[in-house]
Amino acid sequence: MRITLPSGTACEIDKSVINPKMGLVIAPDIFGLRTLYDDLVKRLATEWKMVVCAVEPFANLELGPEIEPRFAAVSSLDDEKHLRDLHEAADALGATEVGLIGFCMGGMYCFKSACSDRFKKIVSFYGMITIPDAWKSPTQGEPLEYLAAKNTDRVLAIIGGKDHYTPAADVAELAKLNVRLQIYPDAEHAFAHDASRPAHRAQDAADAFSRAESWLVG
Repeated sequence: MRITLPSGTACEIDKSVINPKMGLVIAPDIFGLRTLYDDLVKRLATEWKMVVCAVEPFANLELGPEIEPRFAAVSSLDDEKHLRDLHEAADALGATEVGLIGFCMGGMYCFKSACSDRFKKIVSFYGMITIPDAWKSPTQGEPLEYLAAKNTDRVLAIIGGKDHYTPAADVAELAKLNVRLQIYPDAEHAFAHDASRPAHRAQDAADAFSRAESWLVG
């Protein structure tokens, strides 16, 4: 069901699991909350036995379904406010331990969230390791700078070997910071979380989600 965080940001939450293993916050991709994430929240709650909450990244913005206005709006996002929303979502779950998982742009915010002690474990699915030029702004910090602060041992980065958003040089920087890497050599961007996308790879996706679960509960 939908809830509103104290900040005013919308979330999809499922707290139906009795005696959950832990809590899980989801940072969605650039298209934000939609049926895909309603279904993912329910699926992960059921299959992983967790209480789960997905957070709308574009709070109070009416952007529509097209990619262009959303891509243009990323530079207006404020790291401090979005990381606050992820924390408030963790609080809403009421779990002692909470993990964080994110996809694409949300995966980028997973890297940024490593500087916080709030999350037990973090999984970034093909998150941007460096800020794309069109997204750079005074309110957008570099993921590698956040990661360099601390808690890199809590982060699993799931990466497609053919993803132009995560070039080899950037992946090498993650390795220097001792981030755990899981690379799928033939996968492109967004290969795992949306079966309707042309880049989807069912076998790699299943393996990646299995590894994500193991990392979070380990």
